[in-house]
Amino acid sequence: MESAKKKNDDNEDDAGVERGRVGLLYDERMCKHHTPDGEDHPENPERIRAIWRKLQSAGITQRCVVLNGKAAKDKHIASVHAHNYIKMIRNLSTKEVDPRRNKIASKFNSIYLNGGSSEAAYLAAGSVIEVSEKVAKGELSSAVAIVRPPGHHAESNEAMGFCIFNNVAVAASYILDEKLELGIHKILIVDWDVHHGNGTQKMFWKDSRVLFFSVHRFDFGTFYPTGDDGSYTMVGEGQGAGYNINVPWEHGQCGDADYLAVWDHILIPVAKEFNPDMIIISGGFDAAVGDPLGGCRITPYGYSVMMKKLLKFAEGKIVLALEGGYNLDSIANSVLACVKVLLEDKPLSGALEAYPFESTWRVIRAVRKELCTYWPILSKELPKEALAINKKVFSFELISSSDSDAENDEAFKAPSESKNDSIGNLVEKFQNVIRPLSLIPFEESAQVKAIGSSVSWRAVFAKTDIWYACFGSNMWMPRFLCYIQGGQVEGMQKPFPGSIDKRLPKDIMWKIMPHRLFFGRSHTRTWGEGGVAFLHPESSIDDKTYMCLYRITLEQFNDVIVQENVLVQENVQYDSLITPFFDSTSLDSAVTNKSIVLEAIKEGWYSNVVHLGTEGALHILTMTCSLSDVESFKSGEHPLRAPSKEYMNTLVRGLVQGKQLSEDEAISYINGACTKPL
Repeated sequence: MESAKKKNDDNEDDAGVERGRVGLLYDERMCKHHTPDGEDHPENPERIRAIWRKLQSAGITQRCVVLNGKAAKDKHIASVHAHNYIKMIRNLSTKEVDPRRNKIASKFNSIYLNGGSSEAAYLAAGSVIEVSEKVAKGELSSAVAIVRPPGHHAESNEAMGFCIFNNVAVAASYILDEKLELGIHKILIVDWDVHHGNGTQKMFWKDSRVLFFSVHRFDFGTFYPTGDDGSYTMVGEGQGAGYNINVPWEHGQCGDADYLAVWDHILIPVAKEFNPDMIIISGGFDAAVGDPLGGCRITPYGYSVMMKKLLKFAEGKIVLALEGGYNLDSIANSVLACVKVLLEDKPLSGALEAYPFESTWRVIRAVRKELCTYWPILSKELPKEALAINKKVFSFELISSSDSDAENDEAFKAPSESKNDSIGNLVEKFQNVIRPLSLIPFEESAQVKAIGSSVSWRAVFAKTDIWYACFGSNMWMPRFLCYIQGGQVEGMQKPFPGSIDKRLPKDIMWKIMPHRLFFGRSHTRTWGEGGVAFLHPESSIDDKTYMCLYRITLEQFNDVIVQENVLVQENVQYDSLITPFFDSTSLDSAVTNKSIVLEAIKEGWYSNVVHLGTEGALHILTMTCSLSDVESFKSGEHPLRAPSKEYMNTLVRGLVQGKQLSEDEAISYINGACTKPL
């Protein structure tokens, strides 16, 4: 039979080896680790129970070799952890009630401890050892260890990030140091948890026998565990130089396309050169769609493709050890997808309609440049066909954020769009672009509660629809959805909390209005340096402005008003507003007088609500500056200024993806608005 390596070269789509028995390890005793007072916590026993129930209901457990947990021995844990630390963890379970546990936990970052924590930690580490040894021996072709607490943050003498013992590092050291006869001399550790595996990195920092690969959110050092450890410049030291690879995302919302681009252009080429004898995956699933902590968007299909690509190496000797993942549905479905790949089931159906973020290619280039002296394969230029997709119009597939979206996604179509371009489908294309508010750390005073308000005006205004007409960055739907569902898009320097009512717009359409578009102000907190769009409140037959109209509720319109005018200036909790800024009386005044400046927020840049007519019996409203502000722009009191590159790109995307103008036409339209005298 041909060697696995030759098959790798001959056929990239073939797993290359015959799969045998797949091991599944689960032990209910690991559920004894829970918060001491029963309070809610993302890392809880239901995580592994949900996975096990999913595998049972799918008939997977009957097709695998099911194993019970096995506690690790101190001497094996000591290969990566300090003796005093091990002793402290071992003694945690000496009493049912022990006040020392809370005191010990308080010394660590993001750790809780109870009477069952010690037993669970020993079982988690020992279970990964158990399945790793069986795979290394060939008794199992591959295995999945459904363990908790997770491990990859745990350092030699420190628990952190929900982790107590570094399960994967303990197992890798055991195989390399204690089981030389098994012939496993090189191990590839792939950490796809959304958080950087700082503990694992440090334990193999100088070890060339372990190639540690971590792809994670970094956010320039601000995402947990924070600091510089997760930077792409951290490549190892001494004999281990070049054997530590970090791929640090600049932001959230990275999904299948981003991860697979990293697989294809960093991990797979290096793995071919490294030629591991075994692969251990630090399998965190908190980069999955819907995870409350991760903020990325990998689908079960994406995980299955990543797993399948790894099966081409080490004759398929893969151990997946559970790390993070805190959405029970996402973690269960993602683990199921991975196990099915190990069982060689028919691949999941899916399509990579989304393209990687521009920042993904920026990170890939930086990583390749940093490591090319150690791995010459990375010195090659990236394929032009891969980079060309960034110049295409984005097309994203939807993973619905909530069941409540469905009622707004069904029958509404913009007049100029085909059946396949309904509002629901348009939202589907762009959902991945937005970084949701729930995943963005706000300072306490700036938080806006996402729960419904008891204030009666909201219930009334939620039943009244209007058209909100956008002429600036909100022409691009992902940008506008930041005002509805919360979050930010690439290029924005700050997130927005969204509306209290996060239902999607019911319809979208485009119109050309007889008003003058211009750009002014020197900078904004959202976009940085550069001007932003304004609409002259008075109409003129000599002017025309492209406007994207969203059908939203009057309640949502009030929340957009607040975000445009108030939250930019100060920290306000607007779900407790006793009265709306724009009510039925304001609407009547706007209809009668063509516009109304809202006195409560008259210092805001967009405090003037202009009535642009009606469409289908619904009022068309927009927000812009007041007439007095227009005079200030004319006099030079307020500067006229062209938009920044990021803001300009957003305007162009809106016009192009709205099928109003070509890219060149859109740029010419905006430049014309910037240069025409006011």
